[in-house]
Amino acid sequence: MTPAAGVLPPFDADQALRLARETFAIEAAALLRLGQCLDARFAQAVEKILQIPGRVVVMGMGKSGHVGRKIAATLASTGTPAMFVHPAEASHGDLGMVTAQDVVLAISNSGESAELTAILPVLKRLGAPLIAITGNAQSTLARHADVALDCSVEREACPLNLAPTASTTAQLALGDALAVALLDARGFRAEDFARSHPGGALGRKLLTHVSDIMRAGDQVPRVLAQASFSELMREMSAKGLGAAAVVDAQERVLGIFTDGDLRRRIEAGADLRGVTAVQVMHPHPRTIACDALAADAAALMEAHGITGVLVLDADAYLVGMVHIGDLMRAKVI
Repeated sequence: MTPAAGVLPPFDADQALRLARETFAIEAAALLRLGQCLDARFAQAVEKILQIPGRVVVMGMGKSGHVGRKIAATLASTGTPAMFVHPAEASHGDLGMVTAQDVVLAISNSGESAELTAILPVLKRLGAPLIAITGNAQSTLARHADVALDCSVEREACPLNLAPTASTTAQLALGDALAVALLDARGFRAEDFARSHPGGALGRKLLTHVSDIMRAGDQVPRVLAQASFSELMREMSAKGLGAAAVVDAQERVLGIFTDGDLRRRIEAGADLRGVTAVQVMHPHPRTIACDALAADAAALMEAHGITGVLVLDADAYLVGMVHIGDLMRAKVI
């Protein structure tokens, strides 16, 4: 008996879990089959994209269009210039965005999306190579393509076998595979990725250098070797970084004295009234180059359980100090 309009049947938690697990199983099986069916055409598609001087223009309708937008974004962020053009808008002027220097990556599970097939002859006349991602090797799209990549699935995860689920997962995975193969072929590095993501956590870690965030000039707590203990304490208190460098007259680092050193000496009952900085300092302190990554400074602090690192220039002269608080403010950690 069909439930009345607006009336939901009783919720079955066990059924929801069963369907969720079945969805995972169906989509995982579809991806495994996709990997097994991959052939030389995939390599041909990668090579064709590498050869074009322009961009990858991704197209797709409906759910394939949503997948296409993600694929275009992934390609663009991993070293392959790409953009998404909606097939329906392409018929009304946006096709002017495509040039003969570009390659079109068209996505359609059926391979018969009317808006997409309508512009295939125009793309052919334009001279832009066409790569298809389709679940129908005999479709109009596949026949027009220079390279047709098979992403067919045996069934959708939808219980009705209607809603695009496993098929869109396969499309997305195939797009990711193209992006990964392309970034490898281009020699794309983590530093290149960071330049495309300057506002993200990875960008901050790979683009922020010690010199960008370190304390410099009068902000750096330091005293000469023969400074009295009271001078050393005043310098540490004034700069508020919990430590002070001990340097010679040429600003070369001799050692460091920290809050922890002070605590340990007091606990040991030491008489500090007549000592000099060089007598209480810890020699061979941890240092870092000013052109090092801030992430390296964070790793150094974590490895040695310290909260600050002295910064040296190329000639080993003291030029700054980076504190854990500086790293936190820069969102490096």
